[in-house]
Amino acid sequence: MAKSQSFGKKENEKKKQAKRLEKQKRKEARQAGGTSSFDDMIAYVDENGNITDTPPEVQQKKEINPDNVVIATPKKVETGPVIFKGRVEHFNETKGYGFIKDLASTEKYFFHISEAPAGIAEGNLVTFEAERGTRGMNAVRIALSK
Repeated sequence: MAKSQSFGKKENEKKKQAKRLEKQKRKEARQAGGTSSFDDMIAYVDENGNITDTPPEVQQKKEINPDNVVIATPKKVETGPVIFKGRVEHFNETKGYGFIKDLASTEKYFFHISEAPAGIAEGNLVTFEAERGTRGMNAVRIALSK
């Protein structure tokens, strides 16, 4: 026994069938139009970056002297160590570390007692070099200044 369909279902089924027929007609029209050749699909880019369908004109090649071509980057010039001047902001003698504030900038550098001279205390003016540590920049080769 066949199920009865409501009016809305019948209309939806007719719309689906019409779409299928339309799609089939478009497909047949594309096939009847012929295939495009490979030459029709090629695009060229000119010296300004514009896309065109005409091939570029053949130009005379420029001669390049290989002796004028730089292959490697120039060597890095070694500079001496940069010496900073600063003031000891904090120093904990029992734990063996402290911080030096650079006078030229507001940067603070950590230092360990092993890098500091004997008799260093808070408020002392010092000269030092900076070196990258595991947690940032550290002050090394610290010397007391007058």
